[in-house]
Amino acid sequence: MRGCDFHNFSFINHLFKEAIMTLASTFHTPAVFRSERPLSDEQIAWVAPSIFAQGKHHSRSHRYAYIPTREILRGLRHEGFEPFMVCQARVRDEGKREYTRHMLRLRHASQINGEEANEIILLNSHDGSSSCQMMAGMFRFVCANGMVCGDTLHDVRVRHNGDAVNTIIDGAYSVLESFETVDEQLEEMKSLTLNKGEQAAFARAALTLKYEDSEKPVPITERDLLTPRRFSDRASDMWTTFSRVQENMIKGGLRGRNKSGRSMTTRAVTGIDQNVKLNRALWVLAEEMRKLK
Repeated sequence: MRGCDFHNFSFINHLFKEAIMTLASTFHTPAVFRSERPLSDEQIAWVAPSIFAQGKHHSRSHRYAYIPTREILRGLRHEGFEPFMVCQARVRDEGKREYTRHMLRLRHASQINGEEANEIILLNSHDGSSSCQMMAGMFRFVCANGMVCGDTLHDVRVRHNGDAVNTIIDGAYSVLESFETVDEQLEEMKSLTLNKGEQAAFARAALTLKYEDSEKPVPITERDLLTPRRFSDRASDMWTTFSRVQENMIKGGLRGRNKSGRSMTTRAVTGIDQNVKLNRALWVLAEEMRKLK
């Protein structure tokens, strides 16, 4: 590479880093970064500096055990797990930005295949805003949207009260073993056909999951949730129906009407807790409908 090209590349790379850091610090939603290739420590740190916190936040008492996410990540990488997505929650207190709640989604080398990839979701914090959790997830490549598998699967949750790095790594293999059940459920969903009434019932139940605690009227209908974003998602099998609903709810961007009748657009679900809660509830709903069918 010629010298001038190298300097131009370095300058562009520098601008990219600055842009990522600016986005992470100024936007009112969690910074999110997903890549088709495993993320490096540098990429992760741009988006979620709290993952590399050197200790717990000063507000924590001596009873609060510091569980370093960076050590868990190092151990998981040693065991063949690689991170492909990172997210950090927004904070009002800038003093907690280096310690706040964060999420990583990792895949094992043996689990990257086909149109979907099984993922391990790791949640943690160093300021008391979250326990250390690990759960099963799935990533659908066609829509670049991750989902969380439901309560029927192995879920590892560790309190901040001891040395838990090895426990978490062992838990990763427990979650990995549960993917056999996930794959079985997925194949059954793909083999089941839903008529229009059943599709509408599923979408209606999904709307209830999201808006049941809201005092405002539901701005969209089940028809909006069932609208495909690509031609390949027009199929009527249960898996495709679930995927359409899940993507439309999580990504937002649907046109609707507010209480006064004015046009509005639904927002994407960006909060870590809300994203995980809604994703898990949708999976459980789909699993229950699969059992009924």
